[in-house]
Amino acid sequence: GMSAVMQMGISHDASWISTWMIRFVTAPMALAGVGAFLSIFGIFMVSTKENAGPKELMFALNKSVYFSSLLIAIAAYFITRSMLPAEYSFGIFLSAITGLLAGILIGWFTERSTSHSYKPTRAIADQAEFGPATVILEGIGLGMLSTAAPVITIVVAVMAAFSFSRGFESIEMGLYGIGFGAVGMLATLGVTLAMDAFGPIADNAGGNAQMCHLPEEVRERTDNLDSVGNTTAATGKGFAIGSAALTGMALLAAYMEEVRNGIVLMGQKIGQVPYLHIAYTQEYSANIKADNASIMQYIDYYKIFVLNPKFLMGIFLGGMVVFVFSALTIKAVGKAAGKMVEEVRRQFRTMPGILEGTTKPDYANCVRISTLSAQQEMILPALIGILTPIVVGLIFGVAGVLGVLVGGLTTGFILATMMNNAGGAWDNAKKYVETGVHGGKGSDCHKATVVGDTVGDPFKDTSGPCINILIKLMSMISIVFAGFIVAYSPRIEALYTPKGEKSQYNNEVLYNAAPAMPAQEELPAESAMGQE
Repeated sequence: GMSAVMQMGISHDASWISTWMIRFVTAPMALAGVGAFLSIFGIFMVSTKENAGPKELMFALNKSVYFSSLLIAIAAYFITRSMLPAEYSFGIFLSAITGLLAGILIGWFTERSTSHSYKPTRAIADQAEFGPATVILEGIGLGMLSTAAPVITIVVAVMAAFSFSRGFESIEMGLYGIGFGAVGMLATLGVTLAMDAFGPIADNAGGNAQMCHLPEEVRERTDNLDSVGNTTAATGKGFAIGSAALTGMALLAAYMEEVRNGIVLMGQKIGQVPYLHIAYTQEYSANIKADNASIMQYIDYYKIFVLNPKFLMGIFLGGMVVFVFSALTIKAVGKAAGKMVEEVRRQFRTMPGILEGTTKPDYANCVRISTLSAQQEMILPALIGILTPIVVGLIFGVAGVLGVLVGGLTTGFILATMMNNAGGAWDNAKKYVETGVHGGKGSDCHKATVVGDTVGDPFKDTSGPCINILIKLMSMISIVFAGFIVAYSPRIEALYTPKGEKSQYNNEVLYNAAPAMPAQEELPAESAMGQE
């Protein structure tokens, strides 16, 4: 929002900027706050009949999302109309509606990919007739196919939000609209978060019912609730990763804004005003005051296009980081599970009374092992997420960092969607077999789906949700260290650039000797006193 208003300030006077800037910043906050409040009313829409199946239970929960979305859409109209300039308010309102609709569509597609009320998940159960291998293959295939609809939804939502907010006239306003769309998508967080938390509650209720030997009808009801809980958990993760995709694009603009601030601060330290010297051709170049340059001019300055090897290498590295991060988290689950199995076997071996029911197991040691493993195994993945933007930025500069963010955003969104949906489908395929089809519990088909469920747990509960965090972590680290990258990456670049040979992929920052100049005054090329 700040970047958008600053850019519009070029064609408006100072009083206009001071009047509207704070409103552009606070409008998304107002929508998020009102959305959280209105979500409370949506929860009262949840109702269902006795002995309802998973499909009816899911519809009962979805009613709360639809009702909350309707209330939030009405509130968004009045918020944007009252807080934003008339020339932009309706377009920003439509951007918020775009985000709301995108969230609902992603949830709808996720439900049909993971609920055993629909064919895709039942197809996994059908493949259990042929063994665990076909269950795994069918689940991976389903997860991959399930990425198509959310990706297309996000693409349409991004273009619509960008267009509605007049992004083709001002790219900064377009990015603001995309960010507002992300806020719209998450405005129903009060309901979607409750639905996400519903899953583990239902799962534990089923476990308690089984341990307490409650009647079979109780266990049947908790199984239905657990099946719906798996779908709502996948839906909640879909909302989270979808909003991360929209937010990630807005954070790219925030990163460029921090790059601008870094260059300006470097000039202030030496008492001079920095200008971007952009060489468009050998004959034509321009000197633009760094503080007034637009995002597109910074893109020209840093040569952020696919043919720039620095940007391209950043994209490859960003995609690679997502897969390495996911691999490390999956392997961490395997290591922790191995340690837990060893501990359980040790207790059975050294404490024979456990099987007879005369000795209480050492639960505390099992909890200690899982907690310690979780903390230790996340050190390396966290360091990779933190250090990658910094190291790539120092070696390849701003273009490399943007490449990492773009590669991580696109690859991470698709991989997280695939893992979340595949894991949820494997789990519900097992639940479907437990209803009595394909031999029911204890059959060979059930054993095959248990293998799929075991593989799916780290997919949907570990790696998939972690990718969402990775995307935002790399974006925020890049923003925090933007000034550091701007200051020191040219020095490292000089180490691998041949002496006496100027790289065609880097322009220059020029400084004049005066401590300050009028905002609209442009520095002629011949008056530049130095370069960075």
